[in-house]
Amino acid sequence: MANVVVVGAQWGDEGKGKIVDWLSERADVIVRFQGGHNAGHTLVIDGTVYKLSLLPSGILRDGKLGVIGNGVVLDPWSLMSEIEKIAGQGVTVGPHNLMIAENTPLILPVHQDLDQMREEAAGKSKIGTTGRGIGPAYEDKVGRRSIRVADLADETTLDDRLDRLLAHHDALRKGLGAEAIDRAALKAKLLEIAPSILQFAAPVWKVLAEKRKAGNRILFEGAQGALLDVDFGTYPYVTSSNTLAGMAATGSGMGPGSVGFVLGIVKAYTTRVGAGPFPCELDDAVGVHLATVGREKGTVTGRDRRCGWFDSVLVRQTCTTSGVKGIALTKLDVLDGLEELKICTGYKLDGEVLDHLPTAAAQQARVEPIYETMPGWQGSTVGARTWAELPAEAIKYVRRIEELIGCPVALLSTSPEREDTILVTDPFED
Repeated sequence: MANVVVVGAQWGDEGKGKIVDWLSERADVIVRFQGGHNAGHTLVIDGTVYKLSLLPSGILRDGKLGVIGNGVVLDPWSLMSEIEKIAGQGVTVGPHNLMIAENTPLILPVHQDLDQMREEAAGKSKIGTTGRGIGPAYEDKVGRRSIRVADLADETTLDDRLDRLLAHHDALRKGLGAEAIDRAALKAKLLEIAPSILQFAAPVWKVLAEKRKAGNRILFEGAQGALLDVDFGTYPYVTSSNTLAGMAATGSGMGPGSVGFVLGIVKAYTTRVGAGPFPCELDDAVGVHLATVGREKGTVTGRDRRCGWFDSVLVRQTCTTSGVKGIALTKLDVLDGLEELKICTGYKLDGEVLDHLPTAAAQQARVEPIYETMPGWQGSTVGARTWAELPAEAIKYVRRIEELIGCPVALLSTSPEREDTILVTDPFED
């Protein structure tokens, strides 16, 4: 039996939440390994909509252990608010089904302040962050001045961490024209939230090793998408963490050998939120159709998503960098009723044909898509649970995507509902 890593293979918003929830029935442990509460996973179960940001999607299933790994940056107040919210929907979260790595860095109000002040100061050059402090929290992690979950258990250590943190942030705030941080108020907030967070704290690396030895199936849940990876994404319009499958190992404390089947989540068209290059973006009636029928608004920010045709060049690239063995193709139903479809098969740049997206930002902004046109279908794919229920043209579209990206479809999602899924290959059995 393989462990499974789920990653977004585009710019995020591919429908990872539903797929992870669906797969979690076959898993024992579900691990979030990077990102923060800038992630947004929407799940629809028996008509009820659940929106998660920090909690692993498997938390909605009884008898599963959800884990927040050390690769995540954790806003403790946001987490407790999320737990309270889904409690109102009948989902109980406690130490019996949620565990947080002791070495997980915290997102503090000072990080959110800095994130928002920087974006404001950047003007037209802003990156388009969610303003939730993710980037500044990761900066403090690599700058060795983070406050981590374990630090909340010892006031002396907490004081030392605060001194180091504030020495850095107060200098930045002064340069941005902001007041110094109220140290006493921040410490009081941390001591107040500490018991709520510490009840979940554990040596996750050790627990996961024991679970693996016992034969438990582990599902690693990524956030955002591969094109937002801080190294391999459309830099600088990226997130502040590594979003590729390799991060599952370092973001959880398990070795690379623990990562088994890598499942890339791929939308049947392309979207992105915020600024940055987007070769296949549409500003015509088809773009409006995709945005409207696909309900393309960010789960976390509520921002409109930019929409465009499927870009096989980008997905082929991300399947390579994440080592994807199979994809889960989502939102095929959004294409229902379109007379013709286009797939990007390459780019033109200054007269040259490219089979990949170049690294240089200026070149990324100038590439022009090369399209292949295919007939659409008039039948419905909504709710299909077998290949036989799909229109012939829809099957041809899926098969062509497989050919162009060099990777097979393992799962096909035909609606937001949990059970509207066609299983081709079970990642846990591959």
